[in-house]
Order: sequence, then structure tokens, then C-alpha cells
Amino acid sequence: MPPRQRLTPADRRAQLLAVGSRLFAAHPYADVLMEEVAEEAGVSRALLYRHFPNKHDLFAAVYQQAADQLLAETRFDPADSLVEQLIQGMDVHLDYFVANRNAVLAANRDLAGDPVIQTIMTNELDALRARLLTVLPLADESAREAVSGVLKSWLVFVRVLCIDWLTHETCPRTQLRDVCIGAALGALRPLLAQDPAPDWLRQGPGTGASRSGGHRVGQSLPHATRGHGDLPDRAPAKRREAT
Repeated sequence: MPPRQRLTPADRRAQLLAVGSRLFAAHPYADVLMEEVAEEAGVSRALLYRHFPNKHDLFAAVYQQAADQLLAETRFDPADSLVEQLIQGMDVHLDYFVANRNAVLAANRDLAGDPVIQTIMTNELDALRARLLTVLPLADESAREAVSGVLKSWLVFVRVLCIDWLTHETCPRTQLRDVCIGAALGALRPLLAQDPAPDWLRQGPGTGASRSGGHRVGQSLPHATRGHGDLPDRAPAKRREAT
């Protein structure tokens, strides 16, 4: 054990959270031991338990800190287009998910029924939904309620899809992001007086469909949605029938 440094209670708690964050990111939840946390932090188990009585409490504090940081890093600027805002928010979350895969899977699978962890995630999703509502052009309170319901369902959809992707990467990360953004736009369009992203997927591949923030977004999706065994377009068949 490295020699213990004298820290204030707040600094010690921050140190233990940093150690816990690293270990929960590096290992499955079941493999993280409180003794290992204490050893890496250079403190006694008694001191660790004084701050966090058990592993669950340590994980909950780590995950709450991560949720707070994600909210702080996710910006919704009305000066940006909706697509730019969604791209930025998705990238911030995907960065965290990829770097902390084991922690994210623990929260959504090992601790899926835990009320404390679920409250942390629900509160973050509710905060994201509230902030999105402030930047969308909503005609009246009725439209706000309808859009709020759609955003709530969309955020759950994104969460489930990302967890499945972390378990088995069936597509590149950019395609996963674009699927999520496309789902949001498709669900919101019927409820908004003005199309929030008129160029998104309205042009074919290679024709400059929707650029945002230096990224070409959505361009690969028309190919991604076609399975390997799908038939080609039927236009040639129609020409043969006409001859």
C-alpha cells in the first residue's frame, strides 16, 4: 500500500471516487472489490468504509458524478441547429459509454432493478428532455406536451440501443449515432410546424446530405438499412415489363 496522504474529507472523497471510477470502468461490477479500492487509494478499509459503507454506495456516487458531468458537457445552444445539438450530445455520451463500458453495463444490467441507480439515470434523462424542450420551436402547450412524450420515449430508445451496442457492436459508432438522431427527427417532424432538419436523409448518398459540425451525417444510413439479402431496386424489372 502506498503511503497515505493527508487530505481534507472533500479531497479524500474525490480521490476515492476517482479510484472507484477507474476500477468500475476497467472491470465488471462483480470483480471490483472494496479492498482493491482501498489499496489503490492508499487508505485503510476503515477509512474507505467511513466514506462509502459498501460497494453499491461507491458505485452510486461514481455514477451520479458521471451523470452530472455528462449534463455539464452536453450543451443545447439555440444558435446551433437541432442536428448539431443532437450530434454534440450523442458524441459526449458515446465518449463516456465507450470509455466506461463496464460501468455503463453494470448500471443497466447488474443493477437494472436498483432504485438508486435507476433514479440517477431517470433524473439525467429528464434533465436532457427539459433542456431539449427549451430549444425546440413549439407552437403551444399542447405541442410541448406531445413533444415531451416523444422525447421521453426517444431517450429510453437511445439508452437501450446504446447498451445493446456496447454488448455487441453491430455497426460503426457513427452509424449508431446517426440512427439515434434520425429516430429523433422522424418522431419530431409530425409535431413541429417547421421541419427541424429538412436536409436530413432527403438526398441520396454522395449528394451532400446534411452536413453539420464538419461531419457528414446520415449519409451511410440508406445502405445500413438494407440487409445483405435484400433485393435491388425494382426499376429494372419495370423496364423489362414495359418492353
